[in-house]
Amino acid sequence: MRAFALMVLTAAATVAAAQSANELPDMGNPADAVLSQGEEYRVGVMIVRGLRDQGRLVDDPETSEYLQALGSRLAAQVPEGGDRFRFFFVRDPSINAFALPGGFIGVNHGLVLAAANESELASVLAHEMAHVTQRHIARSIRAEGRQSLASAAAILAAILIGAATGTPDAAQAGIAIAQGTALQQRINFTRANEYEADRVGIGYLAAAGFDVNAMPDFFETLGRHAGLGGQQVPEFFQTHPVTANRIAESRNRAAQVRRPPQPESETFPLARERLRVIAAAEDADVEPYYAARRKRGGGDPELGDRYGEALVRLRAGDGAAAAAILQPLVAGHEGLTLLHATLGQALLAAGRTDAALASFRHALALFPRNVPLSVRYAEALMSAGRAREAHELLLDLFNNVPPMPE
Repeated sequence: MRAFALMVLTAAATVAAAQSANELPDMGNPADAVLSQGEEYRVGVMIVRGLRDQGRLVDDPETSEYLQALGSRLAAQVPEGGDRFRFFFVRDPSINAFALPGGFIGVNHGLVLAAANESELASVLAHEMAHVTQRHIARSIRAEGRQSLASAAAILAAILIGAATGTPDAAQAGIAIAQGTALQQRINFTRANEYEADRVGIGYLAAAGFDVNAMPDFFETLGRHAGLGGQQVPEFFQTHPVTANRIAESRNRAAQVRRPPQPESETFPLARERLRVIAAAEDADVEPYYAARRKRGGGDPELGDRYGEALVRLRAGDGAAAAAILQPLVAGHEGLTLLHATLGQALLAAGRTDAALASFRHALALFPRNVPLSVRYAEALMSAGRAREAHELLLDLFNNVPPMPE
């Protein structure tokens, strides 16, 4: 906790140190006079590393690859600097997402569970990306005035420490939010910034081939959550204030888009159920969920539900039962790498090492140098006592696939 606090305070000090710019004339992008893009990136890296050190990130190759691929599809529509975006899942059941300085986009697993489809998740990513491309953090700090820069940095430190640790030591952040002075409300997420992020985000959605109506649809879904008696207002509403006018405006903008959306990916329901099982503290927390889904579906569960049930069996140590569910899924959906990776793991857990290795080889023939498949295959080789082959596999991956910047 102390180490992370020190690191975040250092990041905040980087923001405050930009006060020296008040002696210089404004040149180029005015936001750079407060916080350059290089400084934003360094601050973002420090915060993400702190979250990782605290165990708050979802450390899972399969879902990480999915989110990065989804985000990259949107980032390809950014005129300049689209390659700087990095996306990650956070272990947090609250419905929220956030943009950090430097192009780092965090998504709570609770938001994915609340999303009905991939376009709704993409709409949140597009909105957060717009906060980054429009330089809302630096622009808003500048708007606050240089004299208040140090206090803004202190608020930033307090909020980030609280969000990353979830400890009583972070009570200051909760008080700040309750008083309406939290950074994400007072600085980052002004009403004007939210409208701009919606407008720019819908443009990214349309260009990438997603359903642009997903943005107002998701806002309305969250509004229904907020309207349920006894339910807390979704955290997304607290940090991204949503009004009826804002929902109406986003729907009007979506109606102006004439480009038809592309078909939804089959990977989204798999990633969503994988996150559901990963986040569950005990198998008992998710087994009744899938049983109820099976009952409502009349005995013919959807692809995501069947995959989730297989994950529950695998986590319980029953690799044979998991493999029995997964094998027909792979046969019917051979283009989904997530299914291949999990089938190999299930066969290995069932003691069928040769079958597991053969399954991984077949999958990698279809998807050469796929990172999650290669990592899982290397793990299987190691468990089979074939460390040299695992080393050669990972070395080839390292030499041919650019690593994601830390």
